[in-house]
Amino acid sequence: MSPIRIATIAHNTIREAIRHKLLYAVLVVSVLMIFASVLISTLSYVEGTRIMQDFGFAVIRLFSAATAIFIGINLLHSEVDRRTIYTILSKPISRVEFLLGKYAGLVLTTWIMLAALAAIFLGVSLLAGAPVHAGPAAARWLIAVELTIVVAAATLFSSFTTPMLAALFTSGLYVAGHLTQNLYHLSMAADDPGVRRVGVWIYRVLPDLELYNVTVQAVHGLAIPAVEIWAPVAYAACYSALLLLAASALFARRDLR
Repeated sequence: MSPIRIATIAHNTIREAIRHKLLYAVLVVSVLMIFASVLISTLSYVEGTRIMQDFGFAVIRLFSAATAIFIGINLLHSEVDRRTIYTILSKPISRVEFLLGKYAGLVLTTWIMLAALAAIFLGVSLLAGAPVHAGPAAARWLIAVELTIVVAAATLFSSFTTPMLAALFTSGLYVAGHLTQNLYHLSMAADDPGVRRVGVWIYRVLPDLELYNVTVQAVHGLAIPAVEIWAPVAYAACYSALLLLAASALFARRDLR
């Protein structure tokens, strides 16, 4: 496996994603929503800046995930649909290298999108007089880490199914990932041991994406322990690796004709 070949695929993926019209559509809507957060903040005379920041973080998280899902599944499918994948795989590059290169390029694309939205949000916050401290930076970092799992899930589902189903499965996994903690706690409160076992297995199988949501602490200026910043990184690395292993195994056996 050659890092150079993977980096080349990643670079081409970024170039292709930047030319994708959907990326700019999502970016424009995101920017409009961020500016709309200033208007929404006027609904409260006391908590205006916190409402603005809370809404802004929600916009950044949602639209960054949307970028990861919809652009991710389309870029992999377009290579197969346009049959350009045959030209790529005819060169000395394996399917696994191609898939990992696509994954790396998509992750970097979502990070570029996230950085742009974060810069705009920071500017809006400064203009609105909202306090700027280390909390929002940590929250944005965890969103970036969360996106590595979302892109890995999009890569997995798009490696063996249609774009529509891949979008549906990835979106479902994203929503379920933000509910796993609640489902786990609800199952632990049940009297039936079978329900508790099911709750444990659901929590083990589905990703716990609430680990990457520290918006409350960031908005209220609360201290975020270092373990809550770095432990999710290790979790994302392991979970993403498992998803990519499954994606590589499925894509290696996929009939591209």
